[in-house]
Amino acid sequence: QVQLVESGGGLVQAGGSLRVSCAASGRTFSSYAMGWFRQAPGKEREFVAAISRSAGNVFYADSVKGRFTISRDNAANTANLQMNSLKPEDTAVYYCAARRTPFDDSVTLARREYTYWGQGTQVTVSS
Repeated sequence: QVQLVESGGGLVQAGGSLRVSCAASGRTFSSYAMGWFRQAPGKEREFVAAISRSAGNVFYADSVKGRFTISRDNAANTANLQMNSLKPEDTAVYYCAARRTPFDDSVTLARREYTYWGQGTQVTVSS
């Protein structure tokens, strides 16, 4: 089992940057693909970015491509999301999620494919 804890959210002005991190428990972090999702008030949770277990494959939602960068450190059991050029529409609770992929280096944007979820961290972008 994996436990995930997000940190690093906060309030930032439009055009600014934030980095959110996800700390994972357990000794098999490198067997999990990681994803970031977000949920704004009144909206469904949506995919933001994903990274494969080796970091060899990454995938981004069109809305964040070129502005956000997902990364991971398997030695430190962390996954990160660097967010630049933030817009008010990026305001949401950001969740990290883990999907066990011990035999392949795939990524997926499908929410249902992720087994473990963190509690979320609030990101607010003011205009």
